[in-house]
Amino acid sequence: MRGRRYLALAAIATAVTVVSWAVAPWATAAEQPRAVIELFTSQGCTSCPPADRLLGEMSKDPTVITLSLPVDYWDYLGWKDTLALGGHASRQRAYSRALGYSGIYTPQAVVNGAAQALGSDRAAIEQAIAKSRNNGATLSLPVTLTIADGRLTVAAPAAKSAAAPAEVWLCPLVKAVEVAIGRGENSGHTFTYHNVVRRWIKLGDWVGKAETFNVPLKELQSAGVDSAAVVVQSGVAAAPKLMLGAAQVALH
Repeated sequence: MRGRRYLALAAIATAVTVVSWAVAPWATAAEQPRAVIELFTSQGCTSCPPADRLLGEMSKDPTVITLSLPVDYWDYLGWKDTLALGGHASRQRAYSRALGYSGIYTPQAVVNGAAQALGSDRAAIEQAIAKSRNNGATLSLPVTLTIADGRLTVAAPAAKSAAAPAEVWLCPLVKAVEVAIGRGENSGHTFTYHNVVRRWIKLGDWVGKAETFNVPLKELQSAGVDSAAVVVQSGVAAAPKLMLGAAQVALH
C-alpha cells in the first residue's frame, strides 16, 4: 500500500491556528532549540521508513529535538508494532482536534505543537518550523536538564510577563532501536528508529513561576533508555498547544 496512510476522525473541533501567548522571549535561537519534532510513525506502514530515516538525520542537528512516537492503529495489517504506546494515537488525535485538520495519518510530523507536515518531507518540516516560529513565544523558555547525585533535575525559570499555563512532561528515550519486521507490509526488512519515546511522565504544571523538578535516575534507566527530553507545552494533554520550552540530555 503506497502513499500516506490516513485514519479518519468522527468529529473535528474548530480549527486552531498558532496562538500568540504572552510570554517574553528569554534567549536567542543559538541558545535554545528551534524545534521539537514529534514523528507519528508505525512499523506496519510502508510509507514510514523514509520518515524514520529523515528523523534520524534531523536528530543530528543540535538545534532540533526529535521524538519518535510509534502508534498501534496499523497493527491489524499483520504486524504488532513493538515500540508503540497506546497514548501516542491519543496524542495524535488531540493534535488533530487542536490544529483543525480532518484526520490522522502516518508518517506525520507535528512541529512545536503548532504545525504539521508529512514526516518524510524535509522541506515541508522546515516550512512548519518557520511557521511556528512566527510566534515569539515558541521555545523561548530556557528549560534546563542536569544530572547530579543520581537525580535528573528539570528547571524552568519565572516568566517576565504574563504566561500561558503549561504542562511539564519528561520523556525517557532510546536513541536508536533496530527492529526486524517479521510480518505485514514491511515484512523482511530491518529498520532503525531514533529517539523513541518510552514513557510520558508529567512532572507538574508551569504557570509563570520558577519551578524545579527532580527525578531519580533509577526510575528512568530501564528497557534501554539512554536519554531524556523535557517539554513545557501550553494547553493540556487533551488539547496540546504551543511548545514553550524543551531540552534533552544523555543519561549515560
